[in-house]
Amino acid sequence: MAELPVVPEWVGILAAGLPRGVGGDTPADERRAAAERRAAAQHVQPLRWPATWPDDDMRLAMVATTYAKQIGRAVAFSLAAFRQAFAGGRALDEDTILIAAAACEMHPRAVLQALGRRSVGAALDAATAAAAAAGVRTLPAIAIGEVVLQGGDAVEQAVAALAERGAPG
Repeated sequence: MAELPVVPEWVGILAAGLPRGVGGDTPADERRAAAERRAAAQHVQPLRWPATWPDDDMRLAMVATTYAKQIGRAVAFSLAAFRQAFAGGRALDEDTILIAAAACEMHPRAVLQALGRRSVGAALDAATAAAAAAGVRTLPAIAIGEVVLQGGDAVEQAVAALAERGAPG
């Protein structure tokens, strides 16, 4: 598994708000199989898919991620939420979001208030629009300057690109 030599800025965006790129019409079972192959190749535990994936409405979880970014907890919250979803097999509904938030010391009342705040939803929409304008079509995506690397091997591509640029290790 590749590891970036620099700490990236972690920005939550709503995949449903991106223009479809290559593979955007790939059936869910093929996307699952590809993700399972990547997990096996990286020697991580097998994925446990939420029963509702990929039909989950991710907006609520991504609004929570946007709020987490605003308070300096984007990475911790995102990792906790995705552990709940893809290690625990839980849908990213309000209860799961609160469990993930508690795991990274986010107060449940503050999270619930943020989920209903228009400004937090607008910040998510703005981040999604900026990603789309930068050329993001599929996730994950990593921007290095004007270059956007996307898809399952984006981290490996970013490691190679940063090594070429001489980024610190």
